[in-house]
Formats: sequence, structure tokens, C-alpha cells
Amino acid sequence: MRYLETVRLGVIGLGYVGLPLAVEFGKVLPTVGFDIDARRIGELRDGLDHTLEVAPELLTQATQLSFECDAEALRACNVYIVTVPTPIDASRRPDLMPLLRASELLGRVVAQGDVVIYESTVYPGATEEDCIPVIERVSGLAYNRDFFAGYSPERINPGDKAHRVTTIRKVTSGSTPEVAEFVDALYRRVITAGTHKASSIAVAEAAKVIENTQRDINIALINELSVIFNRLAIDTEEVLEAAGTKWNFLPFRPGLVGGHCIGVDPYYLTHKAQQVGYHPEMILAGRRINDGMGAYVASQLVKEMIKRRLHVQGARVLLMGLTFKENCPDLRNTRVVDILAELEDYGVEVDVFDPQVNKAAAEAAYAICPVEQPAEGTYDAIILAVAHREFHELGGCAIRAWGKADHVLYDLKYVLPKEEVDLRL
Repeated sequence: MRYLETVRLGVIGLGYVGLPLAVEFGKVLPTVGFDIDARRIGELRDGLDHTLEVAPELLTQATQLSFECDAEALRACNVYIVTVPTPIDASRRPDLMPLLRASELLGRVVAQGDVVIYESTVYPGATEEDCIPVIERVSGLAYNRDFFAGYSPERINPGDKAHRVTTIRKVTSGSTPEVAEFVDALYRRVITAGTHKASSIAVAEAAKVIENTQRDINIALINELSVIFNRLAIDTEEVLEAAGTKWNFLPFRPGLVGGHCIGVDPYYLTHKAQQVGYHPEMILAGRRINDGMGAYVASQLVKEMIKRRLHVQGARVLLMGLTFKENCPDLRNTRVVDILAELEDYGVEVDVFDPQVNKAAAEAAYAICPVEQPAEGTYDAIILAVAHREFHELGGCAIRAWGKADHVLYDLKYVLPKEEVDLRL
């Protein structure tokens, strides 16, 4: 096994997960940051990160980091960390294609004694059952004889400036006890919060996938409660504030559940569970509730408009926020688009306004062209869908000014005080 001083690291995939990690390792070890997107590499070489996860000055601090889109540059490395996306397909089944392609790439460059570490979220067993055989087939090398593996699940929270990659405790694992110790020591070089060494790769994989599954189920419970309280004419936020006075009440809030993690990872676990003959009822029930919240929001808005005798068909609605979470340009798996699609089915014309979003990215991902600035007195309804800081700073009066004389203001994220809005989730 190689000593830490001889590590030459390659990070494959420079998105929200890979780039912050590559930057931290690039401060202390020779590191190649690799991505197949040549435009992304060009931007990073120019000191620009469009995800806004790494500031330009932090990029320059990683003096041992280089950015490459030519896989040949990875041949100089002897330890590889894979941080590519693991999405789901249109049928909500795990899509391992990015991971398998990365494994094929590694098969072409891995050499005797090298270590491959996966960070992408997967179901238990995926690393050793799906990925490693690809490396073996392409390279002709034998697992745990010629090359070794580890798994250390990513714990990146996009847009969160307080909880960074180095300040979140890291789970590590390896394919042999010696490799497990090596992987753990490697991450301890940059993770100031410390590490937790799991007993196996499968345990580490399972730990990651249940982190987001647990959160998904908790949010689903609160979403279901908000539907119940709405029918009882009780304000959900007031109920949660009252319940929150008990020390062990968990502070979840209702809302849309999107993003690359919480809205996706549970399907990886349910897929594996069904493969071994178990139907995971609670997890899938939570997914159904959360996946249905966009349609619920649209129906609540339409009901309120009808009560106010506002004509629904042909109405103009402003959706404030498109990203999957606040203060972040990340559009992956945003569920705001569910509201938009449902309203369009009612014959409503919808404008989207989001100062955090790259407009070209929105158009490429969802064929949505966000407005530069909403016009005053234009909208029959306004939905505050994402709690960006810009929307907090605007305040109720400025937001109301975009509506017609009679309009509905629906606040999904409790951005404004209760008395300033017409509907809350």
C-alpha cells in the first residue's frame, strides 16, 4: 500500500461535490481535477466556478491542483476519487450510466497498486457489484490483488457557507483493512471535522443513502400534516412553532422536495430493497407525498383564485424561485417545475423570476426563460416558491406591487409574515 506522501490524486467529476474536494486536496497534495466538460475546465482555469461553491480566491489557494479534460492526464495519478452524478431515470430507477462510464475511464488508466474511491451516492453493493467489475474488465487487473477500492460518501450541502466539505465529518471505508486505514488517513489530511471509519464499503454506502431517506420521510410527514391542517383551517407554521417548544421535536417544515439528493436517493434504496424481495412501503409513501406537493400547491392557488372570482384560464402567475433550494443556483431536480406544469394545465400563463439562476442553464434544462424583472401590476397571483435572500430583502410591499389590484400571494417558504400573505403552505 502506498504511503500518503506518495499520493498523486485524481478527482473525476468537478461539479458541486468534486470541485470543493479537489480544491481542498489541491492545497496539500498533487491533484488533477478531471471533467469531460471542456467548457467547465476552461472556466475553472480562468478562476470561475458557475456553481458558486468555490470562490476565485479559494481556487488560487489550491496551488497543487490542475484542471484537465484529457483522460491521459490521469495516468500520472495513483489514487482516484469519483464524484460523478447518480441520477434516476424517467421511471425513477437508478441511472448508473455516469458512474459506469467513469469506471470505464478508470479501467483505462488504473495501474498496479492504485486505489479507487467512490463518493457518488448509490445503493448498498453498487461499488463492488456494479463499478469494480467494469474496472476489472477494462483494465485486466484483479480487484484486491492489483488495485483496491474505497467508498466515502459525499456530504456536500450546496449553497451552505457554514457547513463546508472540511467541516462535515466524513464516513470512510476500504476494500481491505489496510485500504480502509489508508482511505481514512487520506481524508483526515483535509477533513478538519474528523472521520468515521465504517466496517465495510456496503455499510458506508447504506449510511449515505439512509441520511437523505430519513430526511425525505420527515419532510413527507410535515407535508401531510400541512394538508390536514389546511383542511382544519389551522396555520401549519403556528402549529410547528408551538410543537417546537419541546426539546426533541425535529424542526422540519413543509415544502417542495427536490435537488440531487433528497428527492433522488430514496429511489436507490427502494430499488435495491425490491431486488432482494422487500417492498419498502414507508419510504415509497413518503416519496409519493413529496412528489405530489407541486400539484397540491397549484390546486390550492386555483381554489383561492376561484374564491376571489379571479378568472383562472388565461391568468398570469409569477413563480418566484426556480432552484431546488434557497441561495443557490442549483437547478437539479427542482420541483418548482411541477407547479409550473400543473398551472399550465389549468390554462395559466406562468412567468418565472429567480435572480440566482443562470438563464441559459434554465433554458437548457427545462426550456424555461426566466424574466429579468417582473413588471408592476401584472400578475393575478404570485407564488413565493424559494426563500432566496433577495426575496427576503424585497419585503411584502415590493412583491405585492407586481400583482394586479386584486391578486393572490401564496408563500410556500414563510418568507413573509402571515398577515402579509393570502396563503401559506
